[in-house]
Amino acid sequence: MRTAIFPGAFDPVTNGHLDLVKRMTGLFDTVIVAVIAGRDKSAMFTCEERIELFREAVKELPNVEVEQLEGLTVEFAKLRGAVAIVRGIRGGGDFEYEFDMALMNRKMAPSIESVYLMTNHEYIYVSASRVREVSQLGYDVEGLVPSHVRTAIRERLALEA
Repeated sequence: MRTAIFPGAFDPVTNGHLDLVKRMTGLFDTVIVAVIAGRDKSAMFTCEERIELFREAVKELPNVEVEQLEGLTVEFAKLRGAVAIVRGIRGGGDFEYEFDMALMNRKMAPSIESVYLMTNHEYIYVSASRVREVSQLGYDVEGLVPSHVRTAIRERLALEA
């Protein structure tokens, strides 16, 4: 069985993230979305909320699991028996960062490959941080995130108002 890890903060999950996961399901037997547990002060959602939002987004995909990630991604991948860590690439800046990370991961776990998927052109400008930023400025993020995430963002912003 070929398992891949897709790590990230996913604060919030975007349609770009979902597009990547859907494409991964055709490449791997199991895709584990690993939601990073960090406590970022600028986070919109807690780790538990991000996990639930992602689970709702992939509930129709039978070979996708969503779990919390604490510690090093490469160690998490080893524990899950993964053959690959998959990352989305939007442009050159993403690649430079991911390339350096891949070299470190290879040093720690030579048997785990780093796999990069190019972001579909319709999502190349979409990032979770941009979604947070524009939503906090009052922009409607319809089309950038799944509808249930859009609702969760609206509810969160209403609570903070």
